[in-house]
Amino acid sequence: MSNASDHEESTEHARIGSAEADGEATERYEEALERFVLFWGEMASNWGINRTMAQIHALLYCAEEPLDTDAIMERLQISRGNANMNLRSLITWDLVRKVHRADSRKDFYEAEKDVWHITAQIIKERERREIKPVREQLQACRDLLKQDAEGCADLPEREEVLCHRLENLMDLMEVFEGFFEALLPYVQEENVSAMKHLIRLADTLPEEDDS
Repeated sequence: MSNASDHEESTEHARIGSAEADGEATERYEEALERFVLFWGEMASNWGINRTMAQIHALLYCAEEPLDTDAIMERLQISRGNANMNLRSLITWDLVRKVHRADSRKDFYEAEKDVWHITAQIIKERERREIKPVREQLQACRDLLKQDAEGCADLPEREEVLCHRLENLMDLMEVFEGFFEALLPYVQEENVSAMKHLIRLADTLPEEDDS
């Protein structure tokens, strides 16, 4: 009789211990998720990406199931208009997909989970939205100065200096654009060994002596 009672008591203690462990795990999960969402938003804003857009992406990336707009709004404490605007941007960037569930008329959203695809899409969008437009605007300013002149050296001194400075920036943008275009195929193919080889190659290149 005492054995049965001891067994029941042991089982009850096991259930309580399991519940407490589950509670601790849930708290850890929520804290880690909150920290990641905030960190992802801060990091992305430093890259020039909208902070709320990055936080929505982080939330959907971690979610086990697709989330609807209401759940995203509640979790991040943002307005419906803000949520919808940034969800559209994430869909345009091909980082988030809209999905439907048979038991609901709401739209649900899920994030791309493949980190290589995410990186490739960010590289492509940053190049398309930032590098190319900057280079084109710099070229337009330079061309306005040159007009009928063959080159910067044919311009009056003050205009020549500005022309050269604009061309220096154009060269920098061209390097950035070439770097992204060269790196993108390796990212898309998840070719880690080739990228590590490029890093090692870059490390072996001699630094230019400015003296």
